[in-house]
Amino acid sequence: MTELATTGTPAASVRRPSASRGLVRTVLLLHRPALCAGAGLFAVLTVLLLWLHGPAMDAAATAWRQYDHCRESACTYDQDSLLTFKSFSQYATIAVTLVPFLVAAWAGASLFGREMETGTARLSWTQSVSPARWLTVKLALPAALVTAGTSVLVLLHQRTWRRSQSRIDTAKGWADPLVFHANGPTTVAIALFGLAAGALAGLALRRSLGALVVSLMLTAGVRGAVALALPHLWSPVRTVTSLHHNGPTSLGLTVDEGLLTSNGGRLADPYCGSDLSTRCRELYAKLHATGFYSDSHPYSHYWPLQWVATGIVLALTALAVLTAFRLLTRQVGAAPKEARR
Repeated sequence: MTELATTGTPAASVRRPSASRGLVRTVLLLHRPALCAGAGLFAVLTVLLLWLHGPAMDAAATAWRQYDHCRESACTYDQDSLLTFKSFSQYATIAVTLVPFLVAAWAGASLFGREMETGTARLSWTQSVSPARWLTVKLALPAALVTAGTSVLVLLHQRTWRRSQSRIDTAKGWADPLVFHANGPTTVAIALFGLAAGALAGLALRRSLGALVVSLMLTAGVRGAVALALPHLWSPVRTVTSLHHNGPTSLGLTVDEGLLTSNGGRLADPYCGSDLSTRCRELYAKLHATGFYSDSHPYSHYWPLQWVATGIVLALTALAVLTAFRLLTRQVGAAPKEARR
């Protein structure tokens, strides 16, 4: 009796980790095609970004220097290299910012929606795996892969963008909407939200197609909300310029701009231009304008804006995960009642 009691406790403790390891293997096997496709996309984007950082940028920078010398005299320059770098760098930026939507579509349609629809999830729950552990593994393993892969792509994109700024004058600036996110952790955070949104949609709808649509809509909603709120997440810097300029001078990411009046008021910019023009000078006199103003964010605000936005998205991600666990608990509790009926 004593030997059975002492050997039974370790056996029970060993059974739990083995069940978790078995669940991890099951997840990897069930979603092997998606994992292979994701690994292929990661490899292609990595090679593209490395090529843009090296040979493509070197050729484009040489062509740009040739173009600078051609401004005052007729000569030839490698226009194809400039256009190739511009096009493929834009493709790479778009691809990196689309990663969260691919994650959301996969999580909603395949990772959760299809398993709930086909009953694979309930089968797992009957094989020594609790629903809570099932959901934990289904979220933790993809979250680790998504975080690692997306972080590498973001770092490579940021490295390539930094190098282009001092070598190619036509390269996109940091405030460009796509470049802003492709260079920072907000893309990683939105990808994790896409995973959580897919879990929530899959558990709620139990249909792969419906979960795909809803998870994409939730991810797009968060991405759009971040874009709208971003300029207001940090205090901007006001720049005031005279009416001799052609308009307000922004430092990077513009929050608001217009005209300052003699009584301290602000008016919308009429886009007339400099008061060196008689027509504009008369217009500004009627408006009692004294100068242009621009409330904007310089590059020094880039990382504060990134981290605040990332924190907000991660908080929404945690809320979506918590909601998914509560929904799963409610569904599992309701299942026995439905069976008795």
